[in-house]
Amino acid sequence: MPPGAVPPPTDPWAAPADPAPRRRSRAWVWIASAAAVGLLVGGGSVASLGGLDVLAGASDPVRSASLADVGRTETDQVPVSGSSTENPNWQAVASAVQASVVAIDVQTQSGGGQGSGVIIDDDGHVVTNNHVVAGAQGNVQVTLTDGRMLEAEVVGTDASTDLAVLQVVDAPDDLQAAAFGDSDDVTVGDPVMAVGNPLGLANTVTTGIVSALNRPVSTQEVGGEAAVTNAVQIDAAINPGNSGGPLFDATGRVIGITSSIATLSQQSGSIGLGFAIPVDLARNIAAQLIEDGQAEHAFLGVTLSDGTATADGVTRRGAVVESVSEGSPAAEAAVQDGDVIVAIGDDPVGGAESLTAFVRSLTSGDDVTLTVVRDGRAVELDVTLATRPDDFGQSQPGQGDEGQGEQAPDDQGEGEGEQPAPDPGDEGTMPGGMTPEQFWEWLQEQQQQEGQG
Repeated sequence: MPPGAVPPPTDPWAAPADPAPRRRSRAWVWIASAAAVGLLVGGGSVASLGGLDVLAGASDPVRSASLADVGRTETDQVPVSGSSTENPNWQAVASAVQASVVAIDVQTQSGGGQGSGVIIDDDGHVVTNNHVVAGAQGNVQVTLTDGRMLEAEVVGTDASTDLAVLQVVDAPDDLQAAAFGDSDDVTVGDPVMAVGNPLGLANTVTTGIVSALNRPVSTQEVGGEAAVTNAVQIDAAINPGNSGGPLFDATGRVIGITSSIATLSQQSGSIGLGFAIPVDLARNIAAQLIEDGQAEHAFLGVTLSDGTATADGVTRRGAVVESVSEGSPAAEAAVQDGDVIVAIGDDPVGGAESLTAFVRSLTSGDDVTLTVVRDGRAVELDVTLATRPDDFGQSQPGQGDEGQGEQAPDDQGEGEGEQPAPDPGDEGTMPGGMTPEQFWEWLQEQQQQEGQG
């Protein structure tokens, strides 16, 4: 190269080219640059700086840069090629989906809070949990994986499903939306990956499997409406701050929104019992919130308690109908007090929360078949769900506040909406209806009895 000429620009991150005669490799240039710096520090003259610039291929020691490019990486197309349920490639999945996950910071009257979210379209809409943004004062802050900090406003919230949608203000053109899967394709044992902002540690990835499906989980913000979900149970570690983050399958598609964990105490974190809102429900509610700012919910019109029923020589758990609201879909379908609902469609009902969650995942106008045990005989009743009246049961939480299968307040002394919200940061109800505190007290009692025996 003639003296004083500037080498053509090259990509410092590209794979090194095949060696050619009498040509210095890029790696040698970097080593030489380091040696020149050493000479300069060791007492070289200022003129050495000019030599360093020419050697490194720069004509000006100060070059323009862009904050928009800091932290950005290329990502694969979703679904991720070469990754499958049978042979997941989590490195490839993480690289492909990380740009669609955001960390969320919220300021409320009681202080600050953190959570996670997932970008769902090019317009900058972000899905998260209602309890992440509930009580937010002003706009919230979302941070992209590459470190860019953006403002977002709350578009709509839905306490019944613990979902919310944000809109990034002046959304940049390069936002990457996540790809969504199908709840019907999720099966127990599938590998999954959770991505979020636990304890403020953004871009955290954890993996595990689907432990169970249709797991009834009831949560509630203090003074708010209870959220009941037939959740996807997972053993991937999620902790405070993961709330609202996406749960991905092995192909990089969102199959749920992580929302809660079961814990043994306020101090304990993940114990391998995490729960995610199914993607079909999240997608349905998000679409309504974006369109109208609020969501409608299906309405059955009964209050319930847990119980069992026997028919055809088989005993099953079910939801006992305590009362039927006049003029409701349940009344029109001839549902009666004392009926025990043991299935909705092909799905077995394990109790009051289970039926509530199934109905809440449906939409107004859906036709469903209830399998009911009445007087020792199993019968089927066809029901067309309606839209819940806005003022239905609002004065008495736990007694038809959704009008679709709520626990009566005398059921084990705990009606729906009387238990603490188990966000992956708060506490949750344990399977079987016990809160973590009740389970802990029961466990201590058992240990004391064993010690006395």
